[in-house]
Formats: sequence, C-alpha cells, structure tokens
Amino acid sequence: ADIPDDMQGRSLVPLLKGEHPKWRDSLYYHYFDFPSVHKVAKHFGIRTDRYKLIRFYEFDEWEFYDLQNDPKEMTNQYGNPEYKDTIADLKNQLTDLRKSYKDDTDISVKPLEWQKQFRPE
Repeated sequence: ADIPDDMQGRSLVPLLKGEHPKWRDSLYYHYFDFPSVHKVAKHFGIRTDRYKLIRFYEFDEWEFYDLQNDPKEMTNQYGNPEYKDTIADLKNQLTDLRKSYKDDTDISVKPLEWQKQFRPE
C-alpha cells in the first residue's frame, strides 16, 4: 500500500518476516503538552541505544544521559567534558532529524518573566 502524505515511518513487515533491513540507529521525538498536569516542559530530543539528548527550548536548557551508565536518567551529564564530542554529534543528528521530519516548530526561548511563572526560584 502507498504511504499517505501525512504519515511518517516505514513498514515493519520485513522485520516480522525475519529479514534484517537497514534500520535507523536513533529516534527523534517532540513533546508539546505544556503546561499540563505533570509539568514537563516542551522539548525535543534524540535517543540512541546508549544516549539521550534533550532540549527544553522554551527554557534554553539541555539534558544529556548516558543510558548505559545511568539507565534511570538520574544524572544530567550535559556539562561533562568527557561527553563533549558525543553531545556535539548528537546535536548535529538532532538538527538533521528535525529537518527530515519538517519540524518547523517555533523553538525560541521564552522571556525570563514567562519562565519564572513555571520555574520560580
């Protein structure tokens, strides 16, 4: 069947048949539901088998996790110089994925007064 223009993705049929087609090694996601009950800010990110990089764009904040060493995502390693090259690579991949999915969401940082409403000091 033809893929509708408003759908993204690939058929899983080859995998179900036991075939091993070339498959993506990272996943892009975008979370829009804010403010809401659980108070998770709007963000987008990339996840690989080992790493997760997240950008909370309205607050101009980043998080980065090494899922092999920190599977519960308890320690943000974004400022850790040991991961500098990995983070730079993931940022490039993230930019490419946003373009490939035509995600043109306004990702400008909100004014500080707005930010303080949701993250008081």
